[in-house]
Amino acid sequence: QEALTCGLGIVSAQEIDEINILNASFLAMHRALDKLSLQPELLLIDGNRFNPYRGINHICVVGGDAKYQSIAAASILAKTTRDLMMEQYDAQYPVYHWQKNKGYPTREHKQAIADYGTTPLHRMTFNMAIQLKLDI
Repeated sequence: QEALTCGLGIVSAQEIDEINILNASFLAMHRALDKLSLQPELLLIDGNRFNPYRGINHICVVGGDAKYQSIAAASILAKTTRDLMMEQYDAQYPVYHWQKNKGYPTREHKQAIADYGTTPLHRMTFNMAIQLKLDI
């Protein structure tokens, strides 16, 4: 309610596969920053690394979501957006139960992959050998 501006950055599974999860996280943050209507003076980054963005100073803060309200708010925005996307994916591919598992490789999700294969929404570079271990 009190934010001066906010932006969301989305990265596809294919992009994650191409540039790896860490660089995809940086890309998503850059995309979110591209959508801001105001340019920040300083970026507070939750974590220990970041790719600089347009010469704006940044500070990396491990556990930043517990230390700064702005990082916590960004984390909540990211998670609620992810949950909404998972609900949309669930409507598109209901056998994977994304509305329930939010993209985490639960036993039920791993079984669906074993039974039906993957979708364009699945990351192919995720360790599929571990993901497909059904623990039965």
